[in-house]
Amino acid sequence: MTPPTSFRWLWSGADAFPLMLQAIDAATRSVRLEMYIFSAGDPGDAFRDALVRAAGRGVHVQLLLDAVGSFGLPASYWKAFSDAGGRLRWFNPLKLGRMTYRNHRKSLICDEQCAFVGGFNIASEYLGDGVTSGWRDLGIKIDGSLAAELAESFDQLFVRADFEHKSMQRFRKTTARGTISAEGWRLLLSGPGRGYNFLKRTLATDLANAHTVQIMCAYFLPTWRLRHEIVRVVRRGGNVQIILAGKTDVLLAQLASRRLYRTLLKAGVEIYEYQPQVLHAKLFLVDEQVYVGSSNLDARSLNINYELLVRIAHPEVVDEARRIFAEALTHSRRVEYGAWRRSRNLWTKLMERWAYFLLARVDPWWARARAKHLR
Repeated sequence: MTPPTSFRWLWSGADAFPLMLQAIDAATRSVRLEMYIFSAGDPGDAFRDALVRAAGRGVHVQLLLDAVGSFGLPASYWKAFSDAGGRLRWFNPLKLGRMTYRNHRKSLICDEQCAFVGGFNIASEYLGDGVTSGWRDLGIKIDGSLAAELAESFDQLFVRADFEHKSMQRFRKTTARGTISAEGWRLLLSGPGRGYNFLKRTLATDLANAHTVQIMCAYFLPTWRLRHEIVRVVRRGGNVQIILAGKTDVLLAQLASRRLYRTLLKAGVEIYEYQPQVLHAKLFLVDEQVYVGSSNLDARSLNINYELLVRIAHPEVVDEARRIFAEALTHSRRVEYGAWRRSRNLWTKLMERWAYFLLARVDPWWARARAKHLR
């Protein structure tokens, strides 16, 4: 009988990576690892070696890497892994016309009983506590039935890793689904295609009835409906706090987000920018629910990439998520409307408009256009 699902927050890469390596070394039947970015060096080499050891002792090891995100790895890097019996697949291999749709998910599932999800890629940038060193990110360790659901989701993408998206993929029915459990969690998946988007719809429904919302997000460019629901929370007397990147690895995304500040600040939304390190975390608190996983609130995560979020309604898990948010808030600078307006010149406004246009308009259009040429 599978025990009830339990959760453990991982506040930083310094918390996450040792536990992930321990789980791989303890696995007896299967290891499934999917990453957008996997880089050589520390901690990548340690993960590769752990995977080699697992495969060498007879564990069924599957590795799914995005062909764009992990582009820099030479084929020789995985020779020992393949020789030991590990199976590696590249998601959407590089080919003219196949750059658009990416697997942005990050998960590790061991023996279908223990799993890790979050924003962490396996790269040196994520080493540290996110305050004194390393990017600010977080994740969660999962034990129980949800791990089996994550394993099934992994298997579906692993089998289809090198498939070619059909023409007009964004207008075809999506294959992404969600799972609802009586244990108080939901697994929400997203991917390109039309139809019911469990991730967007669930978040929008929660926001439509919310009174307290706290969002920490690396790249923030939500759909019109999500922005509308965020503003409505404040208008009906609720409170919304959003922590965004003060330091970023994608300047274009930061500029596009700042294009939305005026509307949100005037509506009464509190906006903060995280100061010590690059912000890469994804954490959405909506009343007594918390979302954690790989998805940002931007056009690419919500409409183009393959993503996953876990929605959890356990009071103790939500309480600790609030402590994580509160701790991040102490390292963030509040954006005041008056000072923000005075700080922006004409060039800054033009840059923000162009960034918004490129990411909110051109990128989704390009995804549709390229899909026409996929066979």
